[in-house]
Amino acid sequence: MKRDVPYKTYLAENEIPTQWYNVRADMKNKPAPLLNPGTLEPMKAEELYPVFCEELVKQELDNDTPFFDIPQEILDFYYMYRPSPLVRAYFLEKALDTPAKIYYKFEGNNTSGSHKLNSAIAQAYYAKKQGLKGVTTETGAGQWGTALSMACAYFDLDCQVYMVKCSYEQKPFRREVMRTYGAKVTPSPSMTTQIGQKILKEHPGTTGSLGCAISEAVEVAVGSEGYRYVLGSVLSQVLLHQSVIGLEAKAAFDKLGVKPDMIIGCAGGGSNLGGLISPFMGEKLRGEADYQIIAIEPASCPSLTRGKYAYDFCDTGMVCPLAKMYTLGSDFIPSANHAGGLRYHGMSSILSQLYDDGLMEARSVEQTSVFEAATQFARVEGILPAPESSHAIRAAIDEALKCKETGEEKTILFGLTGTGYFDLVAYEKYNEGSMSDYIPTDADLEKSLSKLPKVDK
Repeated sequence: MKRDVPYKTYLAENEIPTQWYNVRADMKNKPAPLLNPGTLEPMKAEELYPVFCEELVKQELDNDTPFFDIPQEILDFYYMYRPSPLVRAYFLEKALDTPAKIYYKFEGNNTSGSHKLNSAIAQAYYAKKQGLKGVTTETGAGQWGTALSMACAYFDLDCQVYMVKCSYEQKPFRREVMRTYGAKVTPSPSMTTQIGQKILKEHPGTTGSLGCAISEAVEVAVGSEGYRYVLGSVLSQVLLHQSVIGLEAKAAFDKLGVKPDMIIGCAGGGSNLGGLISPFMGEKLRGEADYQIIAIEPASCPSLTRGKYAYDFCDTGMVCPLAKMYTLGSDFIPSANHAGGLRYHGMSSILSQLYDDGLMEARSVEQTSVFEAATQFARVEGILPAPESSHAIRAAIDEALKCKETGEEKTILFGLTGTGYFDLVAYEKYNEGSMSDYIPTDADLEKSLSKLPKVDK
């Protein structure tokens, strides 16, 4: 098999980005501001300080600063597993018999098994710098909770994780990794918080959602001295930290003299997709280059493709600020048969604005086809991918097959955000033929969308 570029492209340690890139600085239409749920006025920094670390609030509200220096303590941690490899998927190309060139940016080469560690270590660092005792958070499939537990152990912080109940039950080993790193893990919704009790009363027997878990984690953080809440996706500060993915990817492509035509990423809350596309989107916004950028989401939780672009609560308990985003309604709870993460009811305000401006596309895929793609990838490329990442693999394979039909030699980049070794219950269901697809009806979605807050902005 002829190879015109190295199989794997690693950057040198001194080529790791020393600054995060803030794509908002280049956006003509800035993301709409967060709103105070009581006054419906834009949130001020001092109103967010009781919930988030002060330095993270500054990052969250800054739409104009293009680059933020990465503190040396965070860079020192990054050196343990970064830069991550950009890999040419030669064997997948051969299996598909496609003229397309397929690359993936692999973020699973750390113990957390995902890209989430890039932001977890940053948020833990700022909590430690502020002198806090600990942090609270939510986690869906468990990647974020695992990453945060590692980061908190590194900085000697207490870590309390509210894990979506169906994932808590389906992924006991992911839960145990968190506990090994010292985190306390609670299935959500739970009876340990007032909001959890309220949700269980209104939805008895519910398997939970990220919106539920966020509400519980925020309640505990606000009610506990010396604690703050941290979030693994959606927020602008998280996409900022994750920009290391895209910055490294672009540096590697520049080193090879290659330019991707198409960039594909799975989309739940938006952290990995936002991080992967950030410098490429920056070029697009500045008119320096053009790329086809595609967000891939699950058909069972289709916020971009079937949601409404409106202000909505970030959590089911309706205690967090309101964000303008593509949303299915904060009351939406994905089907229990949905495997993996990507189960948040809304999408990052940054990505929502870019999508609404026509600067990126969105597609939804069903999970049996996702696992079909995951299995094909694993057999030829030797990595068992996370279900989340496999949404991007599905789309990359589909686009490569289109190239086979047309003869186009497109260069495709997708984000392989993590490994699937803690997702074997889902793989078992797929292999046994018991996995099924669920697509919510319009009536299902209308139940939650009808409850969107009335905001005249």
